[in-house]
Amino acid sequence: MHSLTLRRPDDWHLHLRDGAMLKGVLPETTRHFARAIIMPNLVPPVVTGAQALAYRDRILAALPDGAPFEPLMTLYLTEGTDPADVVAAAQSGLIKAVKLYPAGATTNSHGGVRDLTRVYPVLEAMAKIGLPLCTHGEVTTPDVDIFDREAVFIDTVLDPLRRAIPGLRVVMEHITTSEGVAYAASGGADLAATITTHHLIINRNHILVGGIRPHYYCLPVAKRESHRLALRKAATSGAACYFLGTDSAPHIDALKEHACGCAGCFTATNTMPLLAHVFEDENALGQLESFTSLNGPAFYRLPANEARITIVKHAAAQTFPEKILTEAGPVTVFNPGFPVYWHVES
Repeated sequence: MHSLTLRRPDDWHLHLRDGAMLKGVLPETTRHFARAIIMPNLVPPVVTGAQALAYRDRILAALPDGAPFEPLMTLYLTEGTDPADVVAAAQSGLIKAVKLYPAGATTNSHGGVRDLTRVYPVLEAMAKIGLPLCTHGEVTTPDVDIFDREAVFIDTVLDPLRRAIPGLRVVMEHITTSEGVAYAASGGADLAATITTHHLIINRNHILVGGIRPHYYCLPVAKRESHRLALRKAATSGAACYFLGTDSAPHIDALKEHACGCAGCFTATNTMPLLAHVFEDENALGQLESFTSLNGPAFYRLPANEARITIVKHAAAQTFPEKILTEAGPVTVFNPGFPVYWHVES
């Protein structure tokens, strides 16, 4: 197959930041994607409906002329979140999910939840109206190894939570382990999982072998090769519980290439060609549309996009920009480490 036409994809986990960074990176997403779930971990975070509305207005103001893109807003869950505000924001159509960050789990998560029982009233209200909870699925207790945080979260936090609040709709964001793959498949219609582009391509060796590679460092951190292969099998299976959430996370190079470098891979620019490469490797190009364009809207109870894009395979390797130059500073584009022959033509 040398050409593939599919419904315009959506990104169900995206970081746009704010200000100069927002203006610099937004065109990289709008070029290929119709919608995206926008992460709320700004400084300060987006915790109320009024703040989500203001952030959406800033995103819309930064759109390239004529870009057909809809930001799908979320709220950052805190122990002070007002259930009534969440319900009002959801029923108005403003927000499509609430994001759970365990305190200290990732970038700008210090204001996240420390005691889950304190947010049960919010979660119970969400269950009643069908509003999804997006989880950063890692525990942060220091006695748990960083490579085990996801599996422990499933056993000690997520599964007990879903038993305590039946009907709560949950998205396990950016799963990285075979345990995450298996749990997402076992949860029925109220459970789904996003998988990133970079976790389909790198394992922990890419970060550490031959020197520390800061532009491959992300959270959740990439795991063993066996986990990467489980993610590829899940993503290319066509199963409705798995869909694309890039977790594309821009940081300027000065903060990535640093004594305490920031976590995140920036994949907005080249995700679709990279996914075509991965799905072709797995003899599953026929499932690419389900992963990028159908399964996510179905879970979020939104229509699939009617517009199409075409991805073409060329005889020569295609090139992508090494960096995106923003007024905040340069942002390095994720390098898969292999030649890519696919390119989005329309």
